[in-house]
Amino acid sequence: MSRIDELLEQARARLRRVDPAAARAAIDAGAVLVDIRAESQRRRDGVVPGSVFIARNVLEWRCDPDGSDRDERVADPGRPLIVMCDAGYQSSLAAAALHELGHDRATDLDGGFQAWRAAGLPVEPLDPDE
Repeated sequence: MSRIDELLEQARARLRRVDPAAARAAIDAGAVLVDIRAESQRRRDGVVPGSVFIARNVLEWRCDPDGSDRDERVADPGRPLIVMCDAGYQSSLAAAALHELGHDRATDLDGGFQAWRAAGLPVEPLDPDE
């Protein structure tokens, strides 16, 4: 097993990953879907309505409850966060990192955006002004 596979396995052991249907239910109950995909992916494939885009390279700063660069939409450690990447790998590592910041309810979308779209859940084109 490669080191990245080990790291991914360790990260996922900390998470209660959700499939698209469970993610939809959690969002309806107040969870925030955090889209960390690259802009090129979002432009090509679209976005999930109501998701919050945060670039992966600043995710921890925006989610830090005490940080000066926090984003109030995602900084409350009591609010469930579901991290979404394209296929569900990068999001596992990102969600595990959020646990280090006190976001014990953070998890990721198993299969990422591609699983969401394949499940027939809502997707819309990226707003060109976003």
